[in-house]
Amino acid sequence: MIWDRLAAVVTAPRSWVLALLIAVASGLLLGLAGSNDAASQSPIALPSSAESARAAEAAGAFPGGDQAPAILVVTRTDDAPLKPEDVGAAEAARQRVQEKLGGPAGGPPMTVSEDGIAALAAVPMDGTLSGFELRDAVDSVRGAATAGLPETLRAEVTGGPAFGADIAGAFSGANITLLAVTAAVVALLLILTYRSPVLFLVPLAVIGFADRVGATLGSTVTSLAGLTPDGSTSGITSVLVFGAGTNYALLLISRYREELRSSSDHREALRIAVRNAGPAVLASNATVVLALLTLLLASAPSTRSLGLQAAAGLVVAAAFSLLVLPPLLALFGVRLFWPFIPSHEDRDLTDSGVWHRIATAVARRPVAVLVASIAGLAVLTCGLLGTTIGLSQTEQFRVKAESVTGYERLAEHFPSGLTDPTRVIGATDRGPQIQAAIEGTAGVISAAPGGDDGAGRSQWSVITDAAPASDEAFETIAALRDSVQSVDPGALVSGADAQALDSRDAAVHDRLLIIPAILVVVLAVLLVLLRSVVAPLLLVVVTVASSMAALGLGGWVSIHVFGFPALDNTTPLFAFLFLVALGVDYTIFLVTRAREETATFGTRTGIVRAVSATGAVITSAGIVLAAVFCVLGVLPLIVLTQLGIIVGLGILLDTFLVRTVVIPALFTLIGPKVWWPARLDPADGPEAKPRSVD
Repeated sequence: MIWDRLAAVVTAPRSWVLALLIAVASGLLLGLAGSNDAASQSPIALPSSAESARAAEAAGAFPGGDQAPAILVVTRTDDAPLKPEDVGAAEAARQRVQEKLGGPAGGPPMTVSEDGIAALAAVPMDGTLSGFELRDAVDSVRGAATAGLPETLRAEVTGGPAFGADIAGAFSGANITLLAVTAAVVALLLILTYRSPVLFLVPLAVIGFADRVGATLGSTVTSLAGLTPDGSTSGITSVLVFGAGTNYALLLISRYREELRSSSDHREALRIAVRNAGPAVLASNATVVLALLTLLLASAPSTRSLGLQAAAGLVVAAAFSLLVLPPLLALFGVRLFWPFIPSHEDRDLTDSGVWHRIATAVARRPVAVLVASIAGLAVLTCGLLGTTIGLSQTEQFRVKAESVTGYERLAEHFPSGLTDPTRVIGATDRGPQIQAAIEGTAGVISAAPGGDDGAGRSQWSVITDAAPASDEAFETIAALRDSVQSVDPGALVSGADAQALDSRDAAVHDRLLIIPAILVVVLAVLLVLLRSVVAPLLLVVVTVASSMAALGLGGWVSIHVFGFPALDNTTPLFAFLFLVALGVDYTIFLVTRAREETATFGTRTGIVRAVSATGAVITSAGIVLAAVFCVLGVLPLIVLTQLGIIVGLGILLDTFLVRTVVIPALFTLIGPKVWWPARLDPADGPEAKPRSVD
């Protein structure tokens, strides 16, 4: 059997050589791949097929089409009307910015608002910049604007480039911070779990090294596939590698500790542990990897990048857990468990402990437990009813960024849409009809022609009266597209509102396509692993119910406790993916052990013994994984904080309710038929005898 051979290889006296060879090969990979600059890239949320993306590409052919306007806004610190000398200082700031960007002197002067409180100027910047390059360029503009500005004035830079720069700046040093906090959290929880001052060092070192290798390999694979890894995908990948890798280590070491109670040879105990726990590790890893690969079906490039990069990282995590961790455990022996070294005098977990008492109580009253649990999940799911989805551009940050405060100040003193007009591109020979169609659209204030590209296309600058990224703005964009395309089918509408609308539509498309694909993948893995029909279907239904309850609870907490205005468009998909895929990890840990115990003790007693044996490790793994996801909250973007909240709460719900209460109650209630068409339960045989769970 392949697992017997693998277990023998990774626990042999010279197995440390294998670990050393893998470490050397990984080091060479890190050296050859060079530095990983994924964190310096900006997320790409829009698919190239989106109308606003096609319009942005077409705009490059127009004069100045390769530029993106940043907005310089100047106000007094006391919010009083600007004095003539203030306007002069603001104009000087604009000139400094113009010189910093290498543009010609002069240009349109500052525009003062009707109430005289704010002055603004559009500053053309290189539209091809992104990531840290864009951040540095915007920082230099901000520095030039404030240099020499009187203390009574404040200058802020907002607009599209500024928002992009602030998002990129959110990931500046994020990898180091995220890794440091994640490693500290994992180390603390491993120490508490193992109650050993040395044991935690081995899995932590293995997982930390796997994370670096996984990050490099994932970025390389993603780039070779024509996708662009970015700061958000890199951060989420590290969290997944640390979380899943720690789970694998906990499962393996927990089984190793258990086997040491009945074996005097630590290598033999470790071999049995690898042979029995290895399939569960591989199956759980395959589930998460295949679920992540469904993200390749997404329309958003950043979502596809996350799927491929994280999948590669988790493959590395599983490989290190099965090929590097066991040789190191074999090398150091039972001394790693000091001061609580397992011995023959320790009680068997399958027949004792708090989880045995809980499982026994559940098995005695499965109907009452199930009804109460389902009612609780239903109540939590109701949190979705009051949860709105969709953050505007100004709502992306958990802390106030200059791009946001500047934009809000503009909105207070200038008409909506003036600082970031919508752009329409259409055929020049249908210009009059397009102009009339634009002006006849509800919600449009004005439309100004903006020249042509010399190839039969013209553009218009359109000002609308709706708040940015609001439902009214989306209705206006949709109506505008219908109007102009009724006279020119090839016309395109772009701008910030159009991009936000296309991003929302892409997110809805991805949810409708990918969520069913995730469920199909999980069901297929469980069918193959358990070789039954009833149990996999049952487990998928329970997992979906748990995930919906977590989304309801996490969404309610995000909005009503943390005060976020809404869930980001991508949060439901990512949260559902991680909740289902990672939740199935614990299902696999539990049910594979239940299958093993059922063959000897029957379904009812088998599930009790399985909960008793895995309850501690599932609890520890769940707490570690929830804590690791909460680490995403150190980053200032709301979407990542929301993801940490929802997945963290969901994992805890899964750990303490679903895996240890709901599933045991269902298996006890259904009995041997849960394994159909397999016949694992000896109670199915002709010599069946009544069994007790006491």
